[in-house]
Amino acid sequence: MVATAPDADAATRWCTREEGDLSMRFAKPRLSQRWRQRTVAAFAVGVLLPLIAGLTGGAVASAQPGIERHNVYSAAMDRNIPVDIVRSSGGGNGALFLLDGLRAREDRSGWTIETNAVEMFRDSNVNLVMPVGGRASFYADWYGPSSTNAQGYTYKWETFLAQELPNYLGTIGIRTTNNAVAGLSMAGSAALKLAADHGNRFTYAASFSGYLNLSAPGMPSLIRLALLDEGGYNVDDMWGPPWDPAWAAHDPTVFAPKLAGKTLFISAGSGIPGQHTQIREPIDYFHTANAMGLEVVSLLNTRAFQGRADALGLNATYSYPPVGVHAWGYWQDELANAKPGILRALGA
Repeated sequence: MVATAPDADAATRWCTREEGDLSMRFAKPRLSQRWRQRTVAAFAVGVLLPLIAGLTGGAVASAQPGIERHNVYSAAMDRNIPVDIVRSSGGGNGALFLLDGLRAREDRSGWTIETNAVEMFRDSNVNLVMPVGGRASFYADWYGPSSTNAQGYTYKWETFLAQELPNYLGTIGIRTTNNAVAGLSMAGSAALKLAADHGNRFTYAASFSGYLNLSAPGMPSLIRLALLDEGGYNVDDMWGPPWDPAWAAHDPTVFAPKLAGKTLFISAGSGIPGQHTQIREPIDYFHTANAMGLEVVSLLNTRAFQGRADALGLNATYSYPPVGVHAWGYWQDELANAKPGILRALGA
């Protein structure tokens, strides 16, 4: 061109290790009733409750200090989606959704691994909401499961982010409307689509190095190659062939008129390495060259979007730093640049 679900292996090891001990203890007539009750209670708290929480959704153990891990059930995808939440320091109920990039991990949000986003907003009276997962999904509702890598279910990320997750947040004291959403790389266009298509769910959207002209010549082929490279995902199962209307429906330059009334922050780097790029080993040259190329494509896409947005008079702030490639350090900087506008939009 991111309440932990229970550790099934750990639970299995615990049961396997303890099962014999429990049988021996219960077989001994000298074992008191009190100790039997305590043992059963410990099993229920240590194993059964986390498993139940994992099946039904809700908060379980903290992923990191200050971060709540929630399992939020998605009926659209028929599975629990891990969501990391950092509560506002002053009890505010506004939320900033932070979406990951193409290589989103299944264990933690990239925003918590690669950036200081949590510290950046810790005293800002804003709830951070960071869904985990979404690898190579563009956070879209796909036509079907990817047919080239035996995916066992269909991505329905837009439904989750625009309907299911906000509904869940409403049950834990976070408002369901007038929130902010920001995404990097593949999630830049997704953030704008969420704001454009879902009423007042999101009144603020930010794109960092996003691909905002998806149906431009050559872009469908680049996205096809990117999805195949990242796990063998098939773009045809996402939006169909390039002439399918789904491409235009997900192209911010096309749906830009639907962003009227929203507050936007749009950024892309120059493709020139800066302070966050370090070359230590030969492989770093390859990674840097790749990051430079991806950022140039993003810059061209973003400029095309700006031309359309300016013609429409959209309320957008643009940031084009003189250095910056497709990498986390630069996205962290741009989140810091966007922060004042995010706080204003959320009333925080």
